[in-house]
Amino acid sequence: MKRKGTQAFVETLKQEGVDILFGYPGGYAVDLFDALYGQKDIEVILPRHEQGLIHEADGYARSTGKVGVCLVTSGPGATNLVTGIATANYDSIPLVCFTGQVSKNLIGNDAFQEVDIVGITRSICKYAITVRERKDLVRIIKEAFYIAKSGKPGPVLVDIPKDIQLALFEDDFDKPVSIRGYKPNTSVHMGQLKKAMDMLDKAKRPVFLAGGGVNIAGAGEEFTNLVNIARIPVVTTIMGKGAIPTDNPYYVGNVGMHGSYASNMAISECDLLFSIGTRFNDRITGKISEFAPNAAIIHIDIEASSISRNIKVDVPIVADAKLAIQTMLERVKDCFHEEWNSQIDKWKLEHTIRPQNAIGLTPDKIIKEISARYQDGIIVTDVGQHQMWTTQYLEMNGRTKLLTSGGLGTMGFGLPAAIGAKLGNPDKQVVCISGDGGMQMNIQEMATAVTCELPITFCIFNNSYLGMVRQFQQLFFNKRYSSTCLRCRKSCEKNCFDPNKECPPYSPDFIQLANSYQAKGIRVFKQEDIKKAFELAASNKEGPTIIEFMLEESELVLPMVPGGNALNEMILDC
Repeated sequence: MKRKGTQAFVETLKQEGVDILFGYPGGYAVDLFDALYGQKDIEVILPRHEQGLIHEADGYARSTGKVGVCLVTSGPGATNLVTGIATANYDSIPLVCFTGQVSKNLIGNDAFQEVDIVGITRSICKYAITVRERKDLVRIIKEAFYIAKSGKPGPVLVDIPKDIQLALFEDDFDKPVSIRGYKPNTSVHMGQLKKAMDMLDKAKRPVFLAGGGVNIAGAGEEFTNLVNIARIPVVTTIMGKGAIPTDNPYYVGNVGMHGSYASNMAISECDLLFSIGTRFNDRITGKISEFAPNAAIIHIDIEASSISRNIKVDVPIVADAKLAIQTMLERVKDCFHEEWNSQIDKWKLEHTIRPQNAIGLTPDKIIKEISARYQDGIIVTDVGQHQMWTTQYLEMNGRTKLLTSGGLGTMGFGLPAAIGAKLGNPDKQVVCISGDGGMQMNIQEMATAVTCELPITFCIFNNSYLGMVRQFQQLFFNKRYSSTCLRCRKSCEKNCFDPNKECPPYSPDFIQLANSYQAKGIRVFKQEDIKKAFELAASNKEGPTIIEFMLEESELVLPMVPGGNALNEMILDC
């Protein structure tokens, strides 16, 4: 039976198990949306902006382990996906992004809403292609899903011209996917792994470094078992947080620019660094020439190109993190070294992470309440100081999930990603932690949360500044707060150093804004009101709640490794 391309599109999505699609219609995608009309197997979510849409698909994918799917029109609809594609690409999130396109005969003629979206996105996604022949449509869609979720996951873009959508063809939906030249690794090199385990047995100051690859592989339980047998200290990247419960006696903390003192010192002083599933980016390594200077380095990663790209390693192992850890469990021995573990415990005790201002409403107190209240929930962050505080203070018990934009650091990610996470996990509690700057970057998606009737709690840490940049300006730019104050107005006297200054009111009023969206709004000034605010949010079962926490503008994220410094050269106090 011959089908239009639009019908084949829908049928292929069904066969791939797609249950939710995030879509925004337009002229060159309207036929695809028409084919989705009335479908009972695929729920179409209508966000309010394409960038919000792709972050929602991203949050859905991160929280469920499934492929996130989105559909937009050509031109501006397609280009609005770019930041989200790059975000997913950096963090290895499986997405399939469909874009409408002008008919093939108009491509290259500067037609209305025509852009070369494949050319634009090729460097920031795993694969991008324009469908040129109707006979290839089903095959390309099936390949897109296979590429997105196999090997190192990532985003794939499929661009479908208008005439391909309308053309008729008799499709073969049962043909298996076989891509010449694309064969993801599905094994572990036993010789290399045996060598690594022998080195682990002989090391005196070993450390495990767990990255996001452990969480992506769903290997948290296996990794925790491995650590408990080996009794080796564990540090994590931001993306790796949660790979082991934070109350595990061998867990040290996060490593890197805002890592704990003990974690950074453990990396600096270890004699063996056993890394699993991380890219060794600059926020983790600090000064590369002084990263783990006394250590032999073992690196397990599913992507061969990630190994020895930034940090030269002694034993490279290309493998899926879960498969590698399962194999390690068959060989691991007790590698406990009392003197080394005692030294790390001493560092932890002497340099506990704490806020500068211990009195009043501080980030640690808010996050402590979140840790206690959402032990089986999904915690989503935006990007900025609040993100770093969350990764420093959040307690994770093995059931909690943390979703955050790590590699690209995309402000505006949190709100829509939380919506996607809730849609994918309707029985889970979802809380989003954002700054007052990042919250406004996709604030229109509050309408999506309201219309989808999602009881998400959105926490805004409001310090009236773009806090992370302000922190850099305070520490390294002689307090020249250029374009970071969100209260500043044209008429402002800009007497920022006057202790008696009278700043203009903050815009917007987040509580009134919440009310305008028919959401609930709560403002908190005092520590004693934190618990009550979350109780009020929990009582709102019909839609989202915004809790605005009014924080001191001067609160910093510490420790901090200044750019270009080694990990052991930290700012601990200010």
